[in-house]
Amino acid sequence: MRRAPLLPALVFMIVVTQLPFVATLVISFFRWDAFRPDDRGFAGFQNYVNVFVDADMRNSVFTTITLTVSVVLLSLVLGLGVALLLNRKFFGRGIVRTMIIAPFLVVPVAAALLFKHAIYNPTFGLINGVLGWFGMEGVDWITQFPLGSIIFQLVWQWTPFMTLILLAGLQSRDHEVLEAAGLDGASAWQTFVFMTLPHMRRYLELAGLLGAIYIVQNFDAVFTITSGSLGTANLPYTIYQTLFTAQNYGLASAQGVLVVIGTIVVSTFALRSVSSLLKEEASR
Repeated sequence: MRRAPLLPALVFMIVVTQLPFVATLVISFFRWDAFRPDDRGFAGFQNYVNVFVDADMRNSVFTTITLTVSVVLLSLVLGLGVALLLNRKFFGRGIVRTMIIAPFLVVPVAAALLFKHAIYNPTFGLINGVLGWFGMEGVDWITQFPLGSIIFQLVWQWTPFMTLILLAGLQSRDHEVLEAAGLDGASAWQTFVFMTLPHMRRYLELAGLLGAIYIVQNFDAVFTITSGSLGTANLPYTIYQTLFTAQNYGLASAQGVLVVIGTIVVSTFALRSVSSLLKEEASR
């Protein structure tokens, strides 16, 4: 009787999430190319073999790993720095905390368009405008640093997310222990290294894993800023090209299934981190 009211929601979730995935899984075992309608049939694991032997797919995997690791690490470092600043008392701290989350609330496509046309533009972009004030020559950022341009935009958008999680971790510290360390002569650096960082380990893991789950699936920035050119095509964009440009439904489905499996692996670690964090909080 307690579970019966949840049944409609469960059925709805199965219909809108699991049935499409099952259909994708089935299609991944078929040879289904829209440009070859007469050559359609069961292919077994051939699509999965093609995924691993495809050079473009391997390059997209490498690009995805580089993009995800770079954005997560930079966002964590910047987020921790901002969280340490926001954890201090100063005038207007509440307003600053509210405003710091603004980049994360911007629609991803809108944020990518903003950086492409207002920040990176070689003629009237903000960065080149600032460089011009100091007599320096502007740069075509997207052409010369395509992957770096995407990473910078994603770091700008995801740093507030990391900041919120890490700020919550900082505020959960035992202030009496910190005061005792100060009375015993521990410097601010020693307190940070030997007390704050060990306490923040779980929060850093959680923020990094959650960020990785979303960033590895990022499509908006790649599509909007570079359209996957200049070596910036990641896995989601490669799947998009396979499905909508090459119209190879079987191969695109196999690629999507492998990405889902990889995401599930990362999500499992994230859920374990959340579970262990909740257990630690409950035991206090």
